[in-house]
Amino acid sequence: MSPTSLLPLARRPAAPGDGLCDGAEDAQGDFPTRAMARLRRIGLLAAPLPEALGGRGLCEPDRVDALRALLTEVGRDDLAVGRLYEGHVNALALVLRYAEPAVAGRLARDAAQGHLFGVWNTEPAEGGLVLDGAGGLHGAKSYASGAGFVTRPLVTARLADGRRLMLVMRLEPGARADLSAWRAHGMRASATGTVDFSGLGLRDGEVIGAPDDYGRQPFFFAGAWRFLAVQLGGIEAVIETHRAHLSATDRAEDPHQQARFGQAMVAAETSRLLVARAARIAAAEAGSPERVIAYVNLARTAVEQAGLDVIALAQRSIGLAGFLESHPLERRMRDLATYLRQPAPDFALTGMAAHALAALEPLHALWPEMGPDPEPGMRPDADAPRSAEAVG
Repeated sequence: MSPTSLLPLARRPAAPGDGLCDGAEDAQGDFPTRAMARLRRIGLLAAPLPEALGGRGLCEPDRVDALRALLTEVGRDDLAVGRLYEGHVNALALVLRYAEPAVAGRLARDAAQGHLFGVWNTEPAEGGLVLDGAGGLHGAKSYASGAGFVTRPLVTARLADGRRLMLVMRLEPGARADLSAWRAHGMRASATGTVDFSGLGLRDGEVIGAPDDYGRQPFFFAGAWRFLAVQLGGIEAVIETHRAHLSATDRAEDPHQQARFGQAMVAAETSRLLVARAARIAAAEAGSPERVIAYVNLARTAVEQAGLDVIALAQRSIGLAGFLESHPLERRMRDLATYLRQPAPDFALTGMAAHALAALEPLHALWPEMGPDPEPGMRPDADAPRSAEAVG
């Protein structure tokens, strides 16, 4: 069985529809402890690793469809869990790509033992993370999701010459985390905060790659496809809630409701196709780095707009009831709206447009087809993902 086919087995049969997170963890500073424990128990924290290191090879290019499907499945269940798991995958992907084999082996053992990884690269306006000449760290990282719970964060530290070096630090649970400023509209259970690394040093972590490897292209920008896959899951969850409400209120036959729901379906399916293609292009690194990044940015722009549209359509259809805390739409649209706020959306859009405008090829030839989607049952990961109903 593939990792995604195992995912529904982690759900509690007594609570259909709850998915990985039972919804109780939605207060400021919360963390989805039970959900992450399930991911750990069924081996999904080690799944990104190659089989030789105890995983299931989900970071390998030929497994990109399985990884994409898993990220969407987790996001469909709970976006806070999806954000944390995507960060875990991103950190391990960077380790596998840039770390020395001995370092990768040690960190792979940490992942297999259940340590949660993450990528923390955002810094406060003053007091960003610096590595001095003696190997000591000074400063903090901000907007760090999983602060206090991620025990193997991958961080970037500035060197004296301005370059940035990747480090995976070994932290104790609860250490150095300040969640007091995270009072967000959504994604409350992501435990996002500030972590101060002052007083730690190279002795407390592992060096990953060479200076400035973190920003190497296209891997850096094109890796955005992973959070798009999680966002797609959030879009699908909003639409499922939209549909369930229309059915429960006996309004599914109303033509105005059908029109709104139909528009939401178009937005979701368009996003699914774009994310699938972006993932394959990014994994294959087909073409110049600029061209790979441009397609991922195209998908990023479309998914953001689709998410905003799907939220608005569900709100119009469900009405005031959808804004009540007791309604499942309320948290789902809060979390999705917050998670859609990724950095530099205008840069992504205009960068993609500038690349297409400057290209000499016809537009239809910018990103050659990489083969059609295989028929169901014919793809290598044909058993992933399966719905909870199918597995049940």
